[in-house]
Amino acid sequence: MGDNQSNQAGVLGELLAPFQSATEIFSDYPIVLSLLILVLAFITASIATTIVINVIGRLVKRTNVRWDDQLIAAFHKPLFWSLVFVGAVLAIEPLALPQTAENIFQSIIATTLVIIWTGFLLRFIRIVLRAMSRGAREHSMVRPQTRPLFENLGLIIILAIAVYLIFRSWDIDMTAWLASAGVVGIAVGFAAKDTLANLFSGVFILADAPYKIDDYIVLDSGERGKVTHIGIRSTRLLTRGDVEITIPNSIMGNTRVINESGGPHEKYRIQVSVGVAYGSDIDQVKDVLMEIAVKEPQVCDTPEPRVRFRAFGASSLDLDLLCWTETPEERGRVLDILNTTIYKRFNAEGIEIPYSKQDVYIKEMPGR
Repeated sequence: MGDNQSNQAGVLGELLAPFQSATEIFSDYPIVLSLLILVLAFITASIATTIVINVIGRLVKRTNVRWDDQLIAAFHKPLFWSLVFVGAVLAIEPLALPQTAENIFQSIIATTLVIIWTGFLLRFIRIVLRAMSRGAREHSMVRPQTRPLFENLGLIIILAIAVYLIFRSWDIDMTAWLASAGVVGIAVGFAAKDTLANLFSGVFILADAPYKIDDYIVLDSGERGKVTHIGIRSTRLLTRGDVEITIPNSIMGNTRVINESGGPHEKYRIQVSVGVAYGSDIDQVKDVLMEIAVKEPQVCDTPEPRVRFRAFGASSLDLDLLCWTETPEERGRVLDILNTTIYKRFNAEGIEIPYSKQDVYIKEMPGR
């Protein structure tokens, strides 16, 4: 065992002999020696980075995804500069700087490295979350709707850790800062409780996804429109009158929302109520209504249109024509087309649409 260790030490000594000789040669020229170490650090970083990137790059090229190539490209810069800064730390040793100057130099290098790796981690999280959201299923945690939430959470966590490491690299005690931050956080929490309520409601809306972008929703207050934006603070609706409504998320989270685009499909059912006079041929009325719905190109073939005889009204036989459009956005336009066509066909077929009438009988003329 002792012979093996002595042999290894001898081999290591032979490998380091040229570097020890160079150190002895430039021992009287510390600046030259520092520059030599720094140049060697750049060369070593370039070679090592190239080898590592090429080796890993060959492995990831065998996969069918592209996001791993983006990660390799992002990893090049922090790896290169980390090796260079390690050489920079070694380069200041021959200069025999005062301890204070050496500490400041090391703190600057540590801060720079923290900033470089923070940028890499932020890009790493963004690339991974986007890749996960592209192939996400309906009930996956990371979806296009919830991706901004996780990106913001990752940003906050990484920046908090980076700030802590920067303070530690300068030997700054964080205890007082954390205590002050706690007091300020309580004060801000009371002052901005409505903003925080909107923030937390926005997080829950993004996570629960009761509606998504381009869905048509109806609120308890009567507003109806297409969702154009779901933010951390508010949700925006575009009404059929092209008026944008901004609703705080705290209200959206505590009200009943009817999602007309939800369900098994986005198709929207239209109900056309019509009354015909007593004595009309009910079978003829049903056939005419069905023919109108089937021939209308903006009415869906599946589900099939249907006619329902609902009730014997006070002065009419009440029927409903039920059919579907591709999106809720087409409801008003298709309803107008169907009402117009039904009125014209009923007139052509001689089907009477009754309306309220009042007859006034004069019992006697007033005296003159």
